[in-house]
Amino acid sequence: MKLRIDLKTDSSQEWIDTVMNDFDSFLQDHANCERKASGMAMSFVAKFPDRLEIIPELIDTAVEELEHFRDVYAIMQSKGIQLTHKIEKDYYVDDLIKTCRSGREERFMDRLLLASLVETRGAERFRMVYEALPEGDLRKFYHRLWASEAKHGEIFVDMALHYFDKEEVYNRLDAMSEAEAEILKALPLKAALH
Repeated sequence: MKLRIDLKTDSSQEWIDTVMNDFDSFLQDHANCERKASGMAMSFVAKFPDRLEIIPELIDTAVEELEHFRDVYAIMQSKGIQLTHKIEKDYYVDDLIKTCRSGREERFMDRLLLASLVETRGAERFRMVYEALPEGDLRKFYHRLWASEAKHGEIFVDMALHYFDKEEVYNRLDAMSEAEAEILKALPLKAALH
């Protein structure tokens, strides 16, 4: 059974150039994304407490994302960078949410697959950051994150397969992946994960 997502488009060289030219802003955005990712995993627990098979893994994912936030914050502290006062609207995630269907079961599946897409895109972009950084602790950190986020992308597909037919999951994932590629292409360039 295939859990790994094949993204329909690659992030651009222009994106990684933008990040590397304003890495402080990227770190601030990255910290915010880790906070939101932890909250997203726990929101599944809050909204779907009857999905007992996946609650332990959701909690583990939320804790791991919070640990990533702690680690990014430590890097920021070492560089004298503060957290932002306000978390900016994430148009990438907002536009992905608009692709989700409205029925309870359909929305549950779509939100799991959305989480998988976001994590998979994050892994791809962390790999690009890792590859662009010079040797050192920061590069090692992003190498570790790349592996972790790739695993998270697979976790949410696996969760969907607990509750829905395999063909239905993969067909929906394919459609959402197409939409994700179009959303990504339309994003303005900025030193941010999305």
